[in-house]
Amino acid sequence: MARIVNGAIPSPNIWNTPAVYELENRAVDPDGVVDAAMAAIRPWTGAVVLDIGCGTGYHLPAYAATASTVVGVEPHSGLAALAAERCRGLAGVSVRTATAQALPLADASVDVAVARWAYFFGPGCEPGLRELSRVVRRGGAAFVVDLDASRGAFGDWFSRTVPSYRAGDVEAFWSRQGWQRRELDLRMTFSSRADLEAVLRIEFTPAVAEEAIARTPGLEVEYPNVLRWRHF
Repeated sequence: MARIVNGAIPSPNIWNTPAVYELENRAVDPDGVVDAAMAAIRPWTGAVVLDIGCGTGYHLPAYAATASTVVGVEPHSGLAALAAERCRGLAGVSVRTATAQALPLADASVDVAVARWAYFFGPGCEPGLRELSRVVRRGGAAFVVDLDASRGAFGDWFSRTVPSYRAGDVEAFWSRQGWQRRELDLRMTFSSRADLEAVLRIEFTPAVAEEAIARTPGLEVEYPNVLRWRHF
């Protein structure tokens, strides 16, 4: 049975349906917009990379292709085990079961930290930000990639699914923290309608998901995101 680390914030889509979330990971950003945007700000070739909320480790092999060391941190032990299995045989890659609020790393030991659709949603994530300040060494950078709920149909569907999320409050929070931002116009591209519909059904409430499916012809979904970063 999977163990959940104390203090973990549930991520129902991947926690409950990791196989469907794998379809989503494969579909998101086929153009590599996110990695290109981050690498232009702070490359990770030869660096120590930390992936916070790594889930099943989908992005770890890509980081490992050029980084010297890659550490994935995931609070759901079942997902962490899948991530470790995915990276079996990859030199310099390890996976730890832990939270963003209590990273199992030494002070000033990380060059690049990335949280992709995980934990850093704005007000309330101050403990995780303090941990970033502790583990990222001088000259390093931290990135947060998240849905931009203020834009597009996807943002509207998300806002109706999670009415407690206030995009304006989130923007004000990050502005106060001194992080920089850039809008990213991503897309999800699927190989079948069944995959597209399955992903929309784990992202939204049933009623909103059915509306999203009806309003999405073909195999592609526009996915507005925002990249946030801070240099240390």
